[in-house]
Amino acid sequence: MISMSQSLVAQSPRLTPRPVPIASYAIMGSVVLLFMALVAQAFFRTGLASWSVGLVYIAYDTALLIFTASKTHRLVQPTSANAFIATPGQTRPSLGVIIAAHNEARVLGITIDTLTAQSDPPDLILIADDGSSDDTPAELMRLYGLAMPTLGAISDPAPGLPILRWLRVPHGGKARALNEAIQQIDTDVVLTVDADTLLDPGALAAMRGAFAQERSLVAATGVLTPICGPTLSGRIFQWFQTYEYVRNFLSRYAWMRVDSLLLISGAFAAFRRDALITVGGFDPACMVEDYELIHRLHRHAADQGLGWTIRVIGAATARTDAPASLMAFLRQRRRWFGGYLQTQYWNRDMIGNPHFGSLGTAQMPVKTLDTVQPIYGIAAFIILVTLVVTGNFLLARPILVVMIVKIVFDLAYHLWSLRLYARWTGNSEGLGTGWAIVAAVLEPFTFQLLRHIGATWGWYSFLTGRETWGRQRRTAIEGAGR
Repeated sequence: MISMSQSLVAQSPRLTPRPVPIASYAIMGSVVLLFMALVAQAFFRTGLASWSVGLVYIAYDTALLIFTASKTHRLVQPTSANAFIATPGQTRPSLGVIIAAHNEARVLGITIDTLTAQSDPPDLILIADDGSSDDTPAELMRLYGLAMPTLGAISDPAPGLPILRWLRVPHGGKARALNEAIQQIDTDVVLTVDADTLLDPGALAAMRGAFAQERSLVAATGVLTPICGPTLSGRIFQWFQTYEYVRNFLSRYAWMRVDSLLLISGAFAAFRRDALITVGGFDPACMVEDYELIHRLHRHAADQGLGWTIRVIGAATARTDAPASLMAFLRQRRRWFGGYLQTQYWNRDMIGNPHFGSLGTAQMPVKTLDTVQPIYGIAAFIILVTLVVTGNFLLARPILVVMIVKIVFDLAYHLWSLRLYARWTGNSEGLGTGWAIVAAVLEPFTFQLLRHIGATWGWYSFLTGRETWGRQRRTAIEGAGR
């Protein structure tokens, strides 16, 4: 029997590269050449054509919204949210939760308590302690009576809470800690939860029901709502990120409908353990280990003709601590985008490759275009500002008209998406129409630019490989206690 690390070597295109088809190179090259040609229009064309990079950026974003709308309209039916709840007579899979933690003493208590308070509690809660050097031992002893195990060992069950155990491993990053924990768990389903993520009471029941109902399901993500601190900047970032998360999870649902879902949030994700081990677990070399793993699951399923499915479960909801300040937000988006670029490069043989079905012929080419989308957005904004500053108002006015039309379109979709999201998840908290209108008007000139700046910074992380799983300030739940 081969080890999980050996499986990773065999399954990972990073460690065992695959031949890249000509079509993949053609798509990647076309994306770069198109960007260069569009930016050049600002120097060689007059009129609205000089802003071609902005026009293409708007057209591309609109096309993605239309695609999402076409695949999510069915969510208006109120029964959609419960589509994956298990029915009587189905085999109930065992489920273990791994909490990835590094110096999270101040939030572990409330995170664990939300798990034990579930309507369908897990069979095991395992703290994957990645070499914490804070007060984690004292807190776990105070709250649960857990005695600290030696490095590399797993503790005895907690007195009074026998489903809770503690695994300590030398500090080596989140992926390594998760891989060690996976090998200590023997449940059918493994669910990963970040220490700053609080599951709503019915989340585990919905997730377990999804795996009970669909035997081919190997990975699933819940739906996350961002929460930030009580400061002014925290409230502003929570406001913008709330609407962003709504759109993002509806987009995931849309891609799920065409069997091409790639983005699973490791902060709240479930995996069939056997499949997880088969493809080698999480890759410690990737900045976004959860995203990279899904590529390997898709790849293995296509190679072996297994028919594996990957879902987003609308009835499994949770809240996660999100960045509440400018630099925290930019650092998060830098890491996310840098890891996305890593994964896209390692899996470049999938781009345009019909062997992988719609994932190869639709999703991967779209992801290739997404690699330069932030740069398109920044370039379009810079060109517009330059026109205004230099007094070229005759050209700036039609550009602003185009942007206003785009904002109106986005607003219409945005208001519709809020209705769909509420039907799908059963959650409409913080999604008021009035504030949604304000956000839609302000976002293109504020929050959207910040996203693009963080993503462009991610290019630096990708090219240099300088990124780690660092200490995050938990502004919303830190210190909340039990």
